[in-house]
Amino acid sequence: MIYLKNLLFQDKFHSRWLILVIDLMVVLLSLWTSLYFKNRLQFDPISVYYMMFYCVNAVMIFMIMKIHTCIIRYSNTRDMMRILITVLASNVTFLLFYQLFFAFYLKIDVRGLVDVLLINFFITSSMLMCMRIIIKDVFKYIEATSYKVEKENVLIYGSNEPSILIKNALEAQKGFMLNVQGFIDTGVDRISKCIEQKRVYPIKSIDLLKNRYDIKSMLITSEDIKIDGKRKAVEKCIELGIKVIVVPSSDQWINGKPNPNQFKDLKIEDLLERKPIKICNEHILDEIKGKRILITGAAGSIGSELVRQVLMYNPEFVVLCDRAETPLHDIQMEIEDGLYGNRTRVFIADIQNSGRIKTLFNLYKPQIVFHAAAYKHVPMMENNPTEAILTNVWGTKNLADISIEFNVEKFVMISTDKAVRPTNIMGASKRIAEMYIQSLNNLLFEEHFFNSDPSKGSQTRFITTRFGNVLGSNGSVIPRFKAQIEKGGPVTVTHPDITRYFMTIPEAVQLVLEAEVMGKGGEIFLFDMGEPVKITDLAANMIKMAGLVPGKDIQIVYTGLRPGEKLYEELLNAEEEVIPTYNKDIKISKNIPVSYTKINNLIKDLLELNLHNEVDLMVSKMKTILPDYISNNSQYEKLDIKLIDKQMAN
Repeated sequence: MIYLKNLLFQDKFHSRWLILVIDLMVVLLSLWTSLYFKNRLQFDPISVYYMMFYCVNAVMIFMIMKIHTCIIRYSNTRDMMRILITVLASNVTFLLFYQLFFAFYLKIDVRGLVDVLLINFFITSSMLMCMRIIIKDVFKYIEATSYKVEKENVLIYGSNEPSILIKNALEAQKGFMLNVQGFIDTGVDRISKCIEQKRVYPIKSIDLLKNRYDIKSMLITSEDIKIDGKRKAVEKCIELGIKVIVVPSSDQWINGKPNPNQFKDLKIEDLLERKPIKICNEHILDEIKGKRILITGAAGSIGSELVRQVLMYNPEFVVLCDRAETPLHDIQMEIEDGLYGNRTRVFIADIQNSGRIKTLFNLYKPQIVFHAAAYKHVPMMENNPTEAILTNVWGTKNLADISIEFNVEKFVMISTDKAVRPTNIMGASKRIAEMYIQSLNNLLFEEHFFNSDPSKGSQTRFITTRFGNVLGSNGSVIPRFKAQIEKGGPVTVTHPDITRYFMTIPEAVQLVLEAEVMGKGGEIFLFDMGEPVKITDLAANMIKMAGLVPGKDIQIVYTGLRPGEKLYEELLNAEEEVIPTYNKDIKISKNIPVSYTKINNLIKDLLELNLHNEVDLMVSKMKTILPDYISNNSQYEKLDIKLIDKQMAN
């Protein structure tokens, strides 16, 4: 069998001229048979001349249509359609040639030629197609029997064209040790039907198929992960211990074929993603193209993604500002290895350092500032409140004031949902920064409105964006859970009922850019974070996706809420109202800003206490500025009691 395969179906493809000769032999045999049957099983010698002219005509048409250049073992339905068109064209052109030359010029008549060509069309096209189908099937059979390798049984989600492409690619390539047992779909019109000899099953049959065929994996296309039916199928596979493999879309395949290295295990982030966010790229392009952009915190999770996405809109250049040397170097190397290396400037600085930040503005004169630099880890800031104030409050104030001095067009601050009814130092510091940013915008608006010469003064517009946790950010729970699972557990969750909102980093940055475009100044933009996720469920699903059983192979241990942590997070204060925008994923908080004089004086007092390391007095001052700041599971809960006692005494 192997010898026959090597002889007839070697890896080196046969010459196209050999294919053309074989096709020509089929054409001759078909035409001879057609003439033979038409003449009542009597072959007329004059027909030889017509066969010769027909063959010359057929060779010309076949070469024009190039059907002999197709590799037979990879023939598909499009190739079959080309054969039909080619044979039809051969018959039609010969009929025209006959009418013009034989019948009109030579006055030779061959009766019934149309009938002969009609019979010939069906015989020729059928034989050419059957020959290709037989060769293709024989090759597949010999290929399968030549290599005695046990393949892993898999399912494919979906029965549409991308899913069929995956199935055909797996069957055509030797490198994939996967055997497709069927398709999984939710469409009632497709279930129980067959596509290319593979049956379509409903989601509820996955359990039965696993037991019957020992299904190890289900393949799923990357572009449709978020579809509800597919999500149910994925969750069923996770429950049954079936690995879910994500296959890239066909436009990402190399040379039209998927590479095994492109197949990736499903990540928990894929399950948490929502429907794709739609943004207006044209508006963003108009806003950023040709401008000088400054991004603070450019080495962080949000900042680095901002750099990547902003560069796609053709700015004059982007200034990457951060004080973390190594991460900033890493993002610099990444950008320089790409297409936009000449459009970046790297500047190491601490936003608390006024002199250094002024040097940056003097050197590069940014027109738009994206302020992503901040301390964000709740327990860390709960234990180091002075640093939270210096970076999140003073650093933001410093950067904003200098932006006004250099007449920046727009200043976009990245805030957090932890600023809403804060229970920790980090959230409270970000809320105070929000208040200062809003007050600045209000002050500039009033100065512009009452100024006799509107051309004078700064035109800077201040915008705030507020959203929750981002997937894959530094310090998020997912990398931590992965590391704990790899070590064999336990997976630590702070509380059984704790929930969080999640959004991917690219999604968050897309919305930041969209908010920057629509911002007129003074707004706090809120992003639709979808449904909150229970962290316990997140941990259990990650354990199942690793092929393990929660509570048996890996334990989930509850450690108690960390300092400053709360069970549920919010994007909006109770007294705040929201205004919709043209993008359903973005809303505006209708918040009345505090006067600039008031918040500026309060911040000065706060910084004075910070300077003298009066931590308790400083936190008490924060609670005075933010009446809804109530500490939770924190050493500063004692200050709430003192404030209550003081209020009651008054």
